[in-house]
Amino acid sequence: MGIGGWASRLALVTSLGVAAPAFAQQQQADTPSTAEEVSTGEIVVTARRREERLVDVPIAVTSFSGDQLAKSGALDITDIAQSTPNVTLEVSRGTNSTLSAFIRGIGQQDPVSGFEQGVGIYLDDVYLNRPQAAVLDIYDVERIEVLRGPQGTLYGRNTIGGAVKYVTRELPDHFSLKLRGTYGTYDQADGVLTVSAPISDLLRVGGSVARLSRGGFGKNLTTGEDNYNKDIWAGRGTVEIGGKGQPVLIRISGDYTRDKSNTRGGHRLIPGMVSGTPVLDDVFDSQGGLIDPRQDVKAYGFAINASAELTDALTFRSISAWRKDKSASPIDFDALPAVDVDVPAFYNNEQVSQEFQLLYDNGSWLQGMIGAYYLGAKADTAFDVRLFTAVNGLTAFTQADVDTSTWAIFGDFTFDFTDQLSLAVGGRYTWDERKAQILRQNYLGGGSPVFGGQGVPSGAPSTDFSGKAVFKKFTPRASLSFKPTPDHNLYASFSQGFKGGGFDPRGVGVNAPDLNGDGIREDSEVADYLSFDPETVDSYEIGYKGNLFDGGLYVALAAFHMDYKDVQIPGSSGCTIAGVPSFCGVITNAGKVKIDGVEFEANARLAQNLAISGDRVNLSGSLGYIHARYKEYITQIPGQGPVDVADFRKVQNTPKWNGSATLSYNTPVGEGDVSFNTTLSYRSKTYQFEVPNPYIDQKAYALLDASLVYTAPGGRWSLGVHGKNILDKEYKTSGYTFIGADPVTGTILRSPSGGLIPTLGKEGTLTAFYGNPRQVFVTGTLEF
Repeated sequence: MGIGGWASRLALVTSLGVAAPAFAQQQQADTPSTAEEVSTGEIVVTARRREERLVDVPIAVTSFSGDQLAKSGALDITDIAQSTPNVTLEVSRGTNSTLSAFIRGIGQQDPVSGFEQGVGIYLDDVYLNRPQAAVLDIYDVERIEVLRGPQGTLYGRNTIGGAVKYVTRELPDHFSLKLRGTYGTYDQADGVLTVSAPISDLLRVGGSVARLSRGGFGKNLTTGEDNYNKDIWAGRGTVEIGGKGQPVLIRISGDYTRDKSNTRGGHRLIPGMVSGTPVLDDVFDSQGGLIDPRQDVKAYGFAINASAELTDALTFRSISAWRKDKSASPIDFDALPAVDVDVPAFYNNEQVSQEFQLLYDNGSWLQGMIGAYYLGAKADTAFDVRLFTAVNGLTAFTQADVDTSTWAIFGDFTFDFTDQLSLAVGGRYTWDERKAQILRQNYLGGGSPVFGGQGVPSGAPSTDFSGKAVFKKFTPRASLSFKPTPDHNLYASFSQGFKGGGFDPRGVGVNAPDLNGDGIREDSEVADYLSFDPETVDSYEIGYKGNLFDGGLYVALAAFHMDYKDVQIPGSSGCTIAGVPSFCGVITNAGKVKIDGVEFEANARLAQNLAISGDRVNLSGSLGYIHARYKEYITQIPGQGPVDVADFRKVQNTPKWNGSATLSYNTPVGEGDVSFNTTLSYRSKTYQFEVPNPYIDQKAYALLDASLVYTAPGGRWSLGVHGKNILDKEYKTSGYTFIGADPVTGTILRSPSGGLIPTLGKEGTLTAFYGNPRQVFVTGTLEF
């Protein structure tokens, strides 16, 4: 093709827009449609931003097809963590739709504006910069991929632990109308309507509307509202231009979610220390009295993803996106009717991102990509910490506005020296700028005016900070693959991950130490006190993937070692400001963490044509082992100075063992198909925070799920029965603690009378949140 042809195609891409859920390379006709086949090495994934068989990718990847997720009854993105080794995906404490994500011991569970995720969440290749509204419900999905380990050369920002890719379906080239309805226990009632139609050979339009609702698992005994309920409206619309054999595809998409579920109240684990309020019998019941502001989460976005085949070997892509979310969250830490530790909060986030990629594949020995990425993001947080039982009633109000600008250039190339031996090398240079404006103001006698309170300002602000910091880093990646046959892949890799630093939005500037001893608290000293450094990880991995016995067995095995440095650990605690008990943010860059682990995944066809012709029995499973330990953890101990407490700290949200096993049976019934599967998943003891806490840490537990689905000929309709947590296991997912503990060992302290010692408020805060109880529901689909 001549230069003129290149230019015309490139002009068509750029003229139609460069801006949301973006287009990801995906295949449909070649993707196996059954749950058993999806986990084999033949599935096509885009982990390296190009279509490849799973067995060929020298990265630890787990992929779930939309059909597999539907047949297992998966409700939202957190469900996939049960079957993915060394992955934790959970709804954050005190929220309904904020995501806490950890992969191989790396993540972040604090949703305030100064801190960012360690796991990249991608919606159609668009990075979600904030965890609010990131608990994505599963509908209209093509597949979900989980990439473990640093992915910086391919997946931009904050993939230091790994990446989770949520890929929606492309529009078909024929008219399609699909209805999905669900009814189940706790008055679960979901409905999804999906419709699409071709307007011409080059233009297709489509969209989905979803209503997702459920009653509560418990009650708030103070407000009378359901607790742990669900009240969501969501929609997604798409316009596709080109594709389907054309050299240019432009995918314009938008999505909207409104979550008006009730405030999720925690369960107190100890009686009230002043009121004597007893512990409730039902862990899903709560007594928190904070209902203002009303819980309300709105998230929406727009994207244009364009792809143009400039030549047979060269493809240009543009991924452009704008996203915004707003959350009003009343969080009652103490979970009591009275105001003791109550936190009404607003989270407002907005981002604009642009990515350009130029992909090359000469069809023989070289494939690769170069690209550039930009992200501009605003994260504004406002919250009260109301301690009305303190002297005169105290509110510590925080307004933190953190702006981020990120630029990056990257490249990744694979050289096939022979049919058996290939080398992949890549790198990314990242430039991060963080700007922060932080205001901390105490109010006496009531809450702050921002939340409708009548409190009176108490003295000058304890923090009135404006600052900027820039962080730069080059992160490389290299992997060597040896394939003795096309169905066997042995690989070794090195990759480095990076996450920029920032400023603690909850820090108290007046507590900054006088570093130079001149008796003046200078701006530079406040900036140093509030700031935290970037964190980095060096990851080494060896692995094997193979298809054996003519496709009867797929195996993936990986062993890894990671050196994790300057780990960002945000926290909060009771403190004293000008002699008044208050609330302070605490941020630590823990020195060093060593992480070693092993991951195993397999899918075996145990039997075929067992009872009748065409039936089969499959067994798939995963096993993860991870040994994560602090080698250095320097913290400031009052009266002692810096102390290394590494021997007394744990890596949070990272169980040592986790695994799953799924037994499935598929058989033809008439012209249709019946699928039965049951999954047993297991997680060993999990620490919720770095400091072990016997009250909120979760002991080892197992969950049992099962599904039975009939699919009519041609997939025209289906009917399924699903059971989640069938044995009704009670398990904690997160919690809050403001109880006295030894600053070195973390041992819970007690008063001379044997009671616990509150460090914030007077009632004592030990509050837990729990995973879903047993749920049974019926789902039907109808397609035209």
